[in-house]
Amino acid sequence: MHMPAVLEIDVVSDVVCPWCYVGKRQLEKAVALWQQDNPALPAPTLRWRPFQLNPDLPPEGLPRDLYLRRKFGASDGGSRYDRVRAAAREVGLELRLEAIATQPNTLKPHGLIELALDSGRQTELAEAFFRAYFVDGRDLSQDATLREIAVAAGLADATIDAVLNEEAVTRLVAAADAELREYGVTGVPLFIIGSVSDGESGERLAVSGAQGPQALLQAMRQVQPA
Repeated sequence: MHMPAVLEIDVVSDVVCPWCYVGKRQLEKAVALWQQDNPALPAPTLRWRPFQLNPDLPPEGLPRDLYLRRKFGASDGGSRYDRVRAAAREVGLELRLEAIATQPNTLKPHGLIELALDSGRQTELAEAFFRAYFVDGRDLSQDATLREIAVAAGLADATIDAVLNEEAVTRLVAAADAELREYGVTGVPLFIIGSVSDGESGERLAVSGAQGPQALLQAMRQVQPA
């Protein structure tokens, strides 16, 4: 029996990347438009992939103002954040960057998102981390905060414990991050869009950056078999 092709979208991102949060909203719009055009086809499946913007940060993170001074030369990020604030507002987000007190190492949040795959909660958890960081100003370097967010997103205690207490999980995430860099990924968000039909993968296209719903929709249409 021939099964209809399924769109698969790998979302390479970091939970402390404001453009990734914007890109998530753009992807949601693109998927909604695609489903309007293809109501009889299965919904696209999303897989979140880890990429750390700052893999060398200490486990406890850094004070946000110190991090910004080191990276951008200004404790508030300077004018470079004006454009991302404007892009966020266009997709219905109001980023509260001034509420962020700590720039975290994101290895553990990525570990939780990775282990959320089996329960189908990756996207829900990614959204929860984005909101916690960019809207609520929560400290993602604290295990207690990560646990609270993950529990609210429906992750089991054993899954959370595996990430927070077992280095093997975070080592796997770090390896996945390194592998993406070896493939040439240098920035996020990155959307890798492909299709699978009868167990065989078709064409795959990459959309780099938060280019907007139409760019993503065009790629989705291009890889979707007729």
